[in-house]
Amino acid sequence: MTELHPLKPFLPANAKVLFLGSFPPPKKRWCMDFFYPNFINDHWRIEGQIWFGDKNHFVDMEHKRFKMNEIIAFLKEKGIAYFDTATAVRRLKDNASDAFLEIVEHTDIEALLAQMPQCHAIATTGEKATTEVCAYYKTDSIPSPNSQITLREGLILYRLPSSSRAYPLAFDKKVEAYRRMFEEVFGMGV
Repeated sequence: MTELHPLKPFLPANAKVLFLGSFPPPKKRWCMDFFYPNFINDHWRIEGQIWFGDKNHFVDMEHKRFKMNEIIAFLKEKGIAYFDTATAVRRLKDNASDAFLEIVEHTDIEALLAQMPQCHAIATTGEKATTEVCAYYKTDSIPSPNSQITLREGLILYRLPSSSRAYPLAFDKKVEAYRRMFEEVFGMGV
């Protein structure tokens, strides 16, 4: 069965970086209606640690969910955009693993970027998303985690380590990788 993307692209006009994942996990794993909705994924904890020195800044521990309204307001203020590399998929198994996602419809990345004139960076947090972005830009050079490549003039791809707890890298090392990317993109210490 084909599954359409359940979220609209989040594209603040002032965005400087576009995070592209592969596709959201099954709805049963969501704790909010926004990107990186799985409570056991550390994406919002990483950003909380970087920007506020508190990994639980965006976490509502009592209700085991993320503070979606605070996240959205923060992303609009900073200029951080989100979407995925697929707009339609088939899940070959009933889980969130990229290994079992068959992409039916690919995202038009340049159409997203056209809506954000200040955006000159894409950040991916997984192998499938990275591979999809590289295929879209017809480059054979696929960056390893914690590295970057130029996709075209004025556009850099940063491959970050996955924020999934299944990815075998310490939380602090993930924080440092994301921090380096944000410092380069925003041209300042974070």
